[in-house]
Amino acid sequence: MEAAGRVLDRLENAGLIDDQRFARDWVESRQARRHLSRSALRHELQTKGVARELIDLALEDVDREDELQAARELAGKKLGRLAKLPPEVQQRRVAGALARRGFSSDIVSRVLADLIGG
Repeated sequence: MEAAGRVLDRLENAGLIDDQRFARDWVESRQARRHLSRSALRHELQTKGVARELIDLALEDVDREDELQAARELAGKKLGRLAKLPPEVQQRRVAGALARRGFSSDIVSRVLADLIGG
């Protein structure tokens, strides 16, 4: 165990282990590619063992507009595949997809109103 600690210390001193940079990069990447909410991003980082204060720092730059944009992008992708379904089915499926990604009900409602008129 002592040897592992020394190796980790050396890697950290060399800049090869940086939890803060990892958390920031994770948030940026996952929000862009997977269109996740702040709460979903927080949960993912917690499961990876990132310290709470580093998670808070990484999420500082994700504001409501960023979440709305991510939700709109996800909803737009979903709607493209649901075009042949009735509007109420589209609305229900998009709402479910957004909720599963951790978006709040007010963001889901706003996106549905913007994109579907729901």
